[in-house]
Amino acid sequence: QVQVEESGGALVQPGGSLRLSCAASGFTRGREFSTYDMAWYHQAPGKGERSLVAQILSSGDTEYADSVKGRFTILRDFDNNRCYLQMNNLKPDDTGMYYCHASGYHRARGQGTWVTVSS
Repeated sequence: QVQVEESGGALVQPGGSLRLSCAASGFTRGREFSTYDMAWYHQAPGKGERSLVAQILSSGDTEYADSVKGRFTILRDFDNNRCYLQMNNLKPDDTGMYYCHASGYHRARGQGTWVTVSS
């Protein structure tokens, strides 16, 4: 069973940077990670819904929410089965829980990692 685990959340000042990491595991075939689409979702404090922040498809195509274009970059490391979210020029509205999702033969989502952007 494929699993993902997020890490890297922290308290950061506005304008700062942070890199979130998503470790994927449970693959049974070599290079299987490369067949999965990976995505990061954001859940703001007190909000029930999660919104898509960025995704990277197995094709390598990427998609970003308008609110993060030019500031966030989604990356994947095929050698270590990891997906990263590089977050630059952070804003207070970026505060919240960030979840990693993996979609392929199986689907998996993690427990999230918390980001606080505040001075």
